Amino acid sequence: MCRPAYLVGLIGDGVLPSLSPPMHEREAEFHGIRLVYRPIDLPSLGLGAADLKSLLHYAQLLGYNGLNITHPYKQTVLGLLDEVSDDARILRSVNTVVLDGDGRMTGHNTDHLGFQRGLAEGLGDAPREHVVQVGVGGAGAAVALALVRSGVERLTISDLFPERAHLLAVTLNATADRDVVRVADGGQLRQAIRSADGVVNATPIGMAAHPGTSFDVGLLNSGQWVSDVVYRPLRTELLRRADSIGCRTLDGGRMCVHQGAEAFRLFTGLEPDPQRMRRIFLSLIDAEQRSSEHEK
Repeated sequence: MCRPAYLVGLIGDGVLPSLSPPMHEREAEFHGIRLVYRPIDLPSLGLGAADLKSLLHYAQLLGYNGLNITHPYKQTVLGLLDEVSDDARILRSVNTVVLDGDGRMTGHNTDHLGFQRGLAEGLGDAPREHVVQVGVGGAGAAVALALVRSGVERLTISDLFPERAHLLAVTLNATADRDVVRVADGGQLRQAIRSADGVVNATPIGMAAHPGTSFDVGLLNSGQWVSDVVYRPLRTELLRRADSIGCRTLDGGRMCVHQGAEAFRLFTGLEPDPQRMRRIFLSLIDAEQRSSEHEK
């Protein structure tokens, strides 16, 4: 008896080292199905945004069941789909495309669910009267939506591009039907961080290629919680320093795992095990770290 088989891809720039393919493939093994997940790195193929429409067309012809979309095509793909979920429309961003057998392409955003479920799992009882988020580009908009839906009473956001932050605040306040999101400038941000229950870094700062922290960690105190969307490294400088102060922390791996679990569900119709996927994810991170240390 043949096992069900699925073909999935990841479209983006610099996606060849992604952990999503092995994480999905190993989870599929536990369900007794075959799932092949291939990264499609556009620069490596000499392609760009102008080729995205053709890629979607050929993915349909080749029998792909779905595609994950990452930087910098999450917005570009919006206008190329037959249907878009409400949340993807709110965020103006698609990271998961389901390709139906009838030729229809439906876009979803699982990033916000990834952060929301990761927050509930890792900091479920953390106070949320006032939360500060630094950075609203890329996955940042999804994180802000997740925070609002997680019961945050007041969300202060800040970004290098203030107009982007103001547009997001207007969108989320309208969606929530309450004045929950406010934008802070540099001076206001410092005071907001000092008084917040929790602080979230939703910028790339903290990645190996972008070391450091997105704000002055000296503003934190031991009564706060701190979250980071960066997961390479898993323990960023921000989280390490927050730990040393006594803050509760949430690593970016939880968002990565839960958004992947939701994509797996959309692609296959099967119920993934997020805890098992996190164990798979952590084993991949550990193997990657050991390989890097061996090369040194």
